[in-house]
This record gives sequence, structure tokens and C-alpha cells, in this order.
Amino acid sequence: MNAMTWLNVGCAAGPKAGSKAGLALTIIKAPTWFAPRHWVAVSTVASFDIMRGRFSVHALAVVVGLALAFGHGSPDAAAQSSAGEIAIAEIEVDDLKAVFATVRSKDRIEARVRTGGTIVSLKVDEGLQVQPGQVLAVVADPKIALKIRALDAQIQGLESRISTAKLDLDRAEQLRVRGVTPQARVDQLKTIFDLASNELKAVRAERLVAEEQIAEGQVLAPAAGRVLRVPLTVGSVVMAGESVATIAANDYLLRLELPERHARFMKSGDVVRIGSRGLTPSQETIAEGRIVQVYPELQGGRVIADAEVPRLGDYFVGERVLVWISAGTRRTIVVPRGYIATRFGLDYARLAQGTAAAIDVVVQIGAPAKLKDGADGVEVLAGLKTGDVVLPAQVKP
Repeated sequence: MNAMTWLNVGCAAGPKAGSKAGLALTIIKAPTWFAPRHWVAVSTVASFDIMRGRFSVHALAVVVGLALAFGHGSPDAAAQSSAGEIAIAEIEVDDLKAVFATVRSKDRIEARVRTGGTIVSLKVDEGLQVQPGQVLAVVADPKIALKIRALDAQIQGLESRISTAKLDLDRAEQLRVRGVTPQARVDQLKTIFDLASNELKAVRAERLVAEEQIAEGQVLAPAAGRVLRVPLTVGSVVMAGESVATIAANDYLLRLELPERHARFMKSGDVVRIGSRGLTPSQETIAEGRIVQVYPELQGGRVIADAEVPRLGDYFVGERVLVWISAGTRRTIVVPRGYIATRFGLDYARLAQGTAAAIDVVVQIGAPAKLKDGADGVEVLAGLKTGDVVLPAQVKP
């Protein structure tokens, strides 16, 4: 018998003489998941002649045999209810607040000129990634080259003086041995020789200083990072200590500025959740970080905190990022995401009914949340209460 077709079954029974009766049974269309006890309509019509008078009884009874409504579910439904069911109970979750944080660098370092002069070469631009010791610019001072030439001339003159003083000293030593020259003359010539030697050492040291000044004309990157600003160009005249480039060194972090009412909830080590990039209302979490520092001073009625988050190197310094932070805890209902089905724009949960078939109830869901075991779940704002038993969602054809 095909339950999805119309079936008409009729039977009539004649009573004893002097009376008549008729019985008609009509079974109308029902889904395949109905059990035999679920057949929908029974119509009976009987008429009896009693005591030579005519008494008619017309009865119409409609019985809806849904296990869902009356608790007469089939054995399959009862078995299905016990598979994967969970009891609804409230748990404590973080009361997350959505705020915008700003990407900042841990350290902002200036690459400064060590010696004054003119920039003859600029090898860096905004946005460039640099490494420690990398040459960013070259500063040249023409006066240093002239100074070196002058020092070279002095060195040559001192070398000639030393050579002459050495000959005079050697000759005086020989004459002293012969008794011709007194010891005082030998000591005088030795002093002249030592003085010229020391002067040569001083001039050579001064030349090394000038050479070091030329080497210091190379402006080096003090640390690894990204160049944020280059305020100078080739040909610019700079003084010692002037900045050639600003570098965002080391890793990036998030700077949070929150109303002071949240100050008592924030502490180092708290988890922050990072939303998708861009100013979008999406609640998707792409990364997690932790607060590493909460500053003790309020600025403009706001508490300042820094959070470390991995993989921020591709962000722009100063870019705003959507962040969820904990502002305390609250009690709510959280169920696994697989227990919620979405059909025609509405969210449903399958509510168990004991031995009867489960029903789908409309629920209102909130943001994603974590279960007690750390698994991913979703918050249920309305539609379920403590003590309800729900089953995994089934996809309707």
C-alpha cells in the first residue's frame, strides 16, 4: 500500500431486521514517515431504527496521530531522540565588546646623521623593509677631503723630520763614543727625534678621525623594520644628529583605547579577538592575541592598553582593526554550531520530546562562543531554555 496515494476503504454491515447501519472509513493522504497509528481521518455514519421511531446519530471524528503532539512516536523516532542529544544549560562566557584598535610599532627609531654635510646618495624610501646595518644614505662634506689632504702633507713633512733627526742622533752617538761630542748633545738630538715621532703619530691619528668621519657619512639602519618617513632628498644639507628616516622597528602591536568603565576588567594576559581586515561588520575572527600592557594613566577618560597579535606585519601602521575584548562575564546558552540549521533565513534547533518525534523550533542566535570544553559553538539568545534537550540539526530536502 502506497501511503502517498489516496486510499478509500468502505465497508457496510447490515444489522438485524428492522434496523440498518452503515460504516464508511476513509484514509486520506499522509507522509511516508507516519506510522500506522498516525492515519488521519476516521468518519463514521450510523443510523438506527429503535422502538419504531427513527433515531439518527451522525458522528465525525478526526484523530491526528502525530507522535510530536500526543507522544505516540514510532520506535525510530525514539531511537533518533537518544542519539547525540544534549541538555541545555547556561554557562559563563566572556562579555565581549567590539572596539577598534590601532596598529602601532613597538619601537619607532630615527636613523640619524652622525656627521654634518650634504646628502649625495639616498637609498631608502617609504615602505621599504630594512635590516640592521643597511646603508640608507651617504652624507659627504668636501671640507673633510681637504682636511685629509692637509694631514697627508703634514705626515710627509714629519716623516722627513724624523728621518733627519734619526741621522743626527746616530751621528752624535758615534761621536760620543769617540769622545768628541758631549752626552748633552746626544740627549738633545734624541729629544728632537722622539718629538717628531710623537707628532707623526698624532697626525696619523687625526687622519684616521677624518677617515672615520667619511665612514660616518653612511647613515645606517639602527634596527630591522619598515621605513615610515623619509623627510630629506638628495642634495639636502644636514647637521649632525638630524633624522634621515623614521623606522618602525621590531614587531607591531595593537593600541586599544577604551572607556574608563572597562578599566577594572582589563589586565595583562587577557585574550583579544581580531576581526576581519577592513571596516566591515563581520563577526568572523581571524586571529587571537593577548594584552601585554595596561597603562596606569587614563588619558582623556580612556584606558590605554597594548596587545600582541601574530601576523600584523602586513598591516599599515595606523590602520584601524576591529577587536573584541572581554568586559566581564555573563551567563548564556551556548550550543554547538552543528545543532543549528538555517532554512529560508530562519535558524532552527531540533527540540527533543521524549519518546515522541523531535520538533524544529525557531531560535535567535548571537555571536560565536566557546563551549566548556573549548569547542566552537554559537550563543542562543532566544528560543531555548534551561532543561531543554536538543538534537543535531538535520538538513531538509
